[in-house]
Amino acid sequence: MIDDLDRRILGALQKNNRLSFSELADLVSSSAASCMRRVNKLRAEGVITADISLVDHKAVGKSLTVVVTVELDRERLDLVDDFKRAMRAAKEVTQCYMITGDADFVLIVAVEDVEAFDVFVKTKLYTNPNVRKFQSMIVLDRVKFEPRVLV
Repeated sequence: MIDDLDRRILGALQKNNRLSFSELADLVSSSAASCMRRVNKLRAEGVITADISLVDHKAVGKSLTVVVTVELDRERLDLVDDFKRAMRAAKEVTQCYMITGDADFVLIVAVEDVEAFDVFVKTKLYTNPNVRKFQSMIVLDRVKFEPRVLV
């Protein structure tokens, strides 16, 4: 169970995980030793799952982001697992969510251009016999991007 200090530590790390324990301690009103113990415990318990760098897609040539909803033909567990595996392996898919509602999955796809998206569609969606239909929506403007859980 996490307490208020853990929440403050998590909030600070979600904004900048390159803080030293001394800097973190100043931000959350604690000691560096306490912050180090707590961060190590949060990592060991799987509360902190990764320390990553977020990369601007456009800066690395992926100027087109597409939101894709996917409806599967059959919802057998083995076929759903096959689709999940395929999306995990697809380098173009930066996020994949299994959802409720009219669609079964939502994908966030980052590619160089429309032609690259067409290749993705033809090789990853049209070739999958369990994909009944999909709908793609091209992102015009990213209004908010906050990949963190508010703690």
